Amino acid sequence: MKRIAITGANGFIGKPLADFLERNGYSVTRIIRKTDSVPANNNKKTIAIGDLTKVSDWAPILEGIDTLIHLAAKVHVKQDRHHNPLSAFRRVNTDVTVNLAHHASKAGIKRFIYLSSIKVNGEFTMPGHPFSEDNTPAPQDAYAISKFEAENGLRELATLGTMEVVIILPPLVYGPKVKGNFLRMMEWLNKGRPLPLGAIHNKRSLLGLDNLLDFIKICTEHPHAANETFVVSDGVDLSTTELLEQIGDSLGKPARLFAVPRGLLKIGFRLMGKGSLIPRLLGSLQINMGKAKMLLGWKPPYDINEGLKKTAKDFLQSKED
Repeated sequence: MKRIAITGANGFIGKPLADFLERNGYSVTRIIRKTDSVPANNNKKTIAIGDLTKVSDWAPILEGIDTLIHLAAKVHVKQDRHHNPLSAFRRVNTDVTVNLAHHASKAGIKRFIYLSSIKVNGEFTMPGHPFSEDNTPAPQDAYAISKFEAENGLRELATLGTMEVVIILPPLVYGPKVKGNFLRMMEWLNKGRPLPLGAIHNKRSLLGLDNLLDFIKICTEHPHAANETFVVSDGVDLSTTELLEQIGDSLGKPARLFAVPRGLLKIGFRLMGKGSLIPRLLGSLQINMGKAKMLLGWKPPYDINEGLKKTAKDFLQSKED
């Protein structure tokens, strides 16, 4: 039985991943942050470590593990608390990741799987030029830079030959318990708010949670995944308008969209102090996952419509609780 440890194992991706791998016959150790999240009668299957940056000895935690999946990360930094957000991101996303990988190698772990971000390649793509593994990295913000630097540290470690490294760069991941901008879109649509996004002709790649879990599982097993980097998606690109329409249908609340010219939308977002939404709602970000198909024989097992319906159902249930 393959023994797997997962950091960030009670998060949006980590919790369903741990459950999914256990259902598929793996022995899973959940590495989490908060002590009060450790269940009774735990039998050492869940380990609370507290602050990631303060763990000095990973050896007893990693003992007997074959594969380590590193999901734990800092995603947000409150600007008013940090004059140097890059430093705050680096402490967790770069330094902890590289330090953990070195400890994992010393502990005899055979494979280290790291969940990075497509933001390492940039914030948007031009028509006909989707992101692939061959792109020159172009991280734009502190979060993406910290992830990119972690990737570099892992690749350097992989050259030593003591531990295999797999790096995955997903786009926006959606699924049950999703947060952030995707959750905001569902809330807008569920409340029936009119949205000026009825004529957006961009193209964006998304990744359903179930597809990501399946791909991570493949990466724990497939020999050709060793020391490789992958970009993956659902294999279907949607415009913002199409995405909102499909989410609305899944919620049973048809999207109330009206058309506003793209240029006026950009001006409006900037005036509202929401300039960061421009590339996310108006820009394109496409992924070419040909490498995953060719090298691993992988294709998304779940249709995007299935994923959106499952996400919407969970959202609506949460409103009833």
